[in-house]
Amino acid sequence: MKFKNIKHLFFDLDHTLWDFDLNSKLAYKQIFEEHQVELDLDFFIKIYEPLNLEFWRKFRHNEITKEELRYQRLKTAFDACDFKVTDDQINLFADLYIEYLPNNNHLFPGCMELLDQLKGKFHLHLITNGFNEVQENKVVKAGLKDYFDLILTAEAAGIKKPAPEIFHIALERTGATVDNSIMIGDSYAADILGARGVGMPTIWFHTTQEPVPTDEVVVHELLHILDYLEL
Repeated sequence: MKFKNIKHLFFDLDHTLWDFDLNSKLAYKQIFEEHQVELDLDFFIKIYEPLNLEFWRKFRHNEITKEELRYQRLKTAFDACDFKVTDDQINLFADLYIEYLPNNNHLFPGCMELLDQLKGKFHLHLITNGFNEVQENKVVKAGLKDYFDLILTAEAAGIKKPAPEIFHIALERTGATVDNSIMIGDSYAADILGARGVGMPTIWFHTTQEPVPTDEVVVHELLHILDYLEL
């Protein structure tokens, strides 16, 4: 099966093109080393990652603020590790994490080859729930900026995926329509169901053990996206 008459491809960034988990771990590795945090990094990351996803889910649904997200994910993780840190340390680590995160720019395998094959054949765009400065730094430092016509963050749009408004804003700014566009992302709730809610076809970059509904268009490697496109 190939999608017909597609002109615009909308990508998510974190966990889709940009290897968030690996880059995040490297940022914490630098923080732990510089501030002599005597806690096993792998143990911390194992505790932190699912908590971070849960706090992002709450942030996505406007249940917590940006500041609460940044503080609570660290506070809760250190508490779960039974490791004592002060509020000053948490706030410092939260600031350093945002500073260090874009310095590591590992991409998922096949990312650059995929974009090279798509560039010039489609209009490429990013829709991300991340924050303006952080996402801009990631895109620039990873060498991705020149591939994308639009980089739309939730912070800039004033609304987060999966809300339909952010997809409508992206379509309006690019001159795209739901009939000539595809949304590609890793989050079933935010990217796939969000885009589906406005009538946009989707390709789910599936990297977890999450069950796959019947008839879902799924890829497990980025380069397999090419199988569904008319180049």
